[in-house]
Amino acid sequence: MIVGAVLVCRMTLPSAYAAPPFSISSPDFVPGMPLDVAQIGLDCGGKNRSPAVQWRDAPEGTTSFAITFFDRDSPGHGWWFWAVAGIPASISQLPANAAASGALAALGAVQARNDASEGGYTGPCMTNRPSGELPQKPVDHPLWATAPYAETHRYILTVYAMKGPIGHVAQGLPAPFFEHEIANDAIAQASIEVRAVPPVFSEP
Repeated sequence: MIVGAVLVCRMTLPSAYAAPPFSISSPDFVPGMPLDVAQIGLDCGGKNRSPAVQWRDAPEGTTSFAITFFDRDSPGHGWWFWAVAGIPASISQLPANAAASGALAALGAVQARNDASEGGYTGPCMTNRPSGELPQKPVDHPLWATAPYAETHRYILTVYAMKGPIGHVAQGLPAPFFEHEIANDAIAQASIEVRAVPPVFSEP
């Protein structure tokens, strides 16, 4: 269950300019509601569709956008569900399932290899089933091989405004490499933080 959501916006312009802040929104992340089955990974009974996302008020000088979806509380250095770069500056939204539908490829964007070793989007292992309808524990799922089931995890969806084309990224390179290259050229970013408790599984 989602136990809270926080919208975080960052802007590089001085406050004296009073420009609207760069912001992000998604109809698929609703505060106080369960994560929709559409965004849950296939191994956990979901549809594995990347979320719809919109952004607005990008700063002057933006030439492209990048997007990441990340679990900052997974053991080690976190867990990458999705990373995209090279979205044209003329675009201000992506539809649901853009990762698999061909929408990103049509824009000329490139997607990283995530931490499930898939190119594109692999959703969180969560559930929106009512109490008493427990999914079977996916023993071999890499995300849950070491992750504590009782912990609350923070899932971060971030859009970045880029000051130029991102060099050295290509389709299928690891997501942490994308993160490094994005950080070098990002001039603004905006995030949605969703806090969620992992599911309780029935025994196999």
